[in-house]
Amino acid sequence: MALIVQKYGGTSVGTTERIKNVAKRIARFKKEGHQLVVVVSAMTGETNRLIGLAKEIQTTPDPRELDVVVSTGEQVTIGLLSMALMEQGVKARSYTGQQVRILTDNSHTKARILKIDEDSIRQDLDDGHVVVVAGFQGVDEAGNITTLGRGGSDTTGVALAAALRADECQIYTDVDGVYTTDPRIVPEARKLDRITFEEMLEMASLGSKVLQIRSVEFAGKYKVKLRVLSSFQEDGEGTLITVEEDSSMEQPIISGIAFNRDEAKLTVLGVPDRPGIAYQILGPIADANLDVDMIIQNVGYDGTTDFSFTVNRSEFDNARAVLEQVKTHIGAREVVGDKSICKVSAVGVGMRSHPGVASRMFRTLAEEGINIQMISTSEIKISVVLDEKYLELAVRVLHKAFELDQVS
Repeated sequence: MALIVQKYGGTSVGTTERIKNVAKRIARFKKEGHQLVVVVSAMTGETNRLIGLAKEIQTTPDPRELDVVVSTGEQVTIGLLSMALMEQGVKARSYTGQQVRILTDNSHTKARILKIDEDSIRQDLDDGHVVVVAGFQGVDEAGNITTLGRGGSDTTGVALAAALRADECQIYTDVDGVYTTDPRIVPEARKLDRITFEEMLEMASLGSKVLQIRSVEFAGKYKVKLRVLSSFQEDGEGTLITVEEDSSMEQPIISGIAFNRDEAKLTVLGVPDRPGIAYQILGPIADANLDVDMIIQNVGYDGTTDFSFTVNRSEFDNARAVLEQVKTHIGAREVVGDKSICKVSAVGVGMRSHPGVASRMFRTLAEEGINIQMISTSEIKISVVLDEKYLELAVRVLHKAFELDQVS
């Protein structure tokens, strides 16, 4: 008998018929003797519908009240799934994030989990219940409902698995595992049997939509055995995300090509070249709770520098407004921006022992006439910023150049 945490995404519970199918799957696991905690998202499109309602009332919804509104989507799903399980003859009990007491900080719309009180869950498991928990939400110290940001149900699932010391956390979604890249762009993309937490963390941060980045961080930190599976297939092992590299065979140089369309670039021109100027620019950006990705500083010969960085496209306008104020304060010349960029990345732990990855990547792009605007590297990834119109071409040629379509 194992303690398993399962998470089902919005597409998996998108209709009452799909909820019934999920209940049948859970019932089979229960009959095998396993203890089950199930985390669910809102039904497909429900969160967007609720956000739309909020924006009909307030153009920029109050973050606290927006959390109150959007958290109701998961509350509907947990109730429906618990009813469906009861129809299968399975004892079930639903919990909102507040009822479990998933304690978070007070950063509304993108809160972070601090602690989980698992006592009531354990008691229900011991009594033979399947425990159904609302993903994506929690509560702060003051009792305010909070949400964890897009994809937050993944984080809820992994955090519960860590708190309960579960034998495995299974993430059920509309894909049957982690692929070398998006099969919609490269039909030859292969499903990976396994990938390291390190690689998955990079791929999640670089645009892979399979798992939310914080869920991978949680899993790696607490060594949660994590598996990605399809809720629409009965069989299949999915992709296992592991702590250690697979030493049983030669590690491929590159495991995958990730990309992100939701990028925007901002540049502050004519910045005085003096100590502390980077902090004077990025400090106010951080104070506005805006995340910065790639950073480049080009030092000129006239005592000034151009300072560029990328942000999520949805935060472009807010970041630019902050920089317009910073520009006057530091005496810079101008702030310019570009929303028509993308980021493409090659990821693989094999880079550590194989030189020449960057040169192959840059040569491949140059042969296609694709100009690189920015470059960022780490020990196991190389990222480039390109004009968005080249995204699909870049992904296809890099996937082929690193022979990711070939079975290792």
